[in-house]
Amino acid sequence: MTAPAFEIPENGRLGENILWFIRALRKAGLPVGPGAALTALQAVQAAGFSRREDFYHSLRAVLISRPEHRPVFDQMFRLFWRDPRYMEHMMALLLPSMRGTQEEKAAAPAARRAAEALTEEADLPGVPPLPESGESLIEVDASGTASETESLRQLDFEQMSTDEAARARRMIARLSLPVDPIVTRRRVPGPGGLVDRRATLRRALRSGGEVLQIARRTRAERWPALVVICDISGSMSDYSRMVLHFAHTLANRSGDGWSKVHAFTFGTRLTNITRHLARRDVDAALAAAGAEAQDWRGGTRIGASLAEFNRSWGRRVLSGGAVVLLITDGLDRDDPVQLATEVARLRRSSRRLIWLNPLLRWDGFSPKARGIAAMLPHVDCFRAAHSIASLEALAGAVADARDQGEKARLMSLLQEARR
Repeated sequence: MTAPAFEIPENGRLGENILWFIRALRKAGLPVGPGAALTALQAVQAAGFSRREDFYHSLRAVLISRPEHRPVFDQMFRLFWRDPRYMEHMMALLLPSMRGTQEEKAAAPAARRAAEALTEEADLPGVPPLPESGESLIEVDASGTASETESLRQLDFEQMSTDEAARARRMIARLSLPVDPIVTRRRVPGPGGLVDRRATLRRALRSGGEVLQIARRTRAERWPALVVICDISGSMSDYSRMVLHFAHTLANRSGDGWSKVHAFTFGTRLTNITRHLARRDVDAALAAAGAEAQDWRGGTRIGASLAEFNRSWGRRVLSGGAVVLLITDGLDRDDPVQLATEVARLRRSSRRLIWLNPLLRWDGFSPKARGIAAMLPHVDCFRAAHSIASLEALAGAVADARDQGEKARLMSLLQEARR
């Protein structure tokens, strides 16, 4: 890998700047411990400064240990070491999030995390002051903007910074998804139902044949199960993490009425993570689920994964009228005929099939992808799943059997395109 262009500042405070850089990395979410500072100083001292690439690779070798941390490290490195006026770059990266809209493409998550971390690090005690830019400070009056909580509810999961994602997870932990019980055809003793002649006569025998009380039988009720099938491919990773936090909340909540919450993930293969969500600690639960699902952030095989679910798990978890939440963007390159067949089979086996698609957040979304066009006719409800507000709206979709979300509108677009 080619090292990014940078210039080492010649201010005689290289060691202090390296310590500041490590603190910023830790603020951005990278697992950099206190011992890494001494190791980094020793690595830089051993490699020397004869080549610019040596400095970059020396820090990268000792400060990161996983490939997914590399984008954040590279962006932080560019912002910190390349230009003394790096604060201007950071403010430019943070500008889309302050607008609060999604009409323009926001900064990449790694860039926003780096900018957030460096901005917050600048206010910590003991941190060297920022270089003077010689320009006047621009103050923004945000008194007329929406509340912070409301803005966070509407913010796209993919555009959240590290701090915003942490606050969003705390809000998700307070969400609920209540469900009404299913009225069955079986009858049990209860008031207000039909007259139970046999029970009435048995009671009369105890009183010498005189009917003192009429026994009645009413319809029995039972609680349905919730089945979450979540896409964890590369295009869905930011959304699937938040949805799995939501699934963990439902699995450990007793007041919503679900008899059982089952959770499955799929990318290139299907993985059952139900037992991991039973852990009370959400971080431990998702860490165990991530270790179980080896295809995280990989490819997508929706049709094959749903076929495996229908074959191996459908009869076990869908009996009794379970509600199914299918979370995927529908971008599948496999056979659309197989995909349509498996989604239709899943629909027949469940009480209600709700498809949550983060792509629906775009106003101009249309079912042009063949995977989406194959799945759409076979679901009961089609909704977005890109923010906390979209997860809150699920309660209405579960409670109202007539709720179709955006399915009717998109089906009309699909039929027009096929003409």
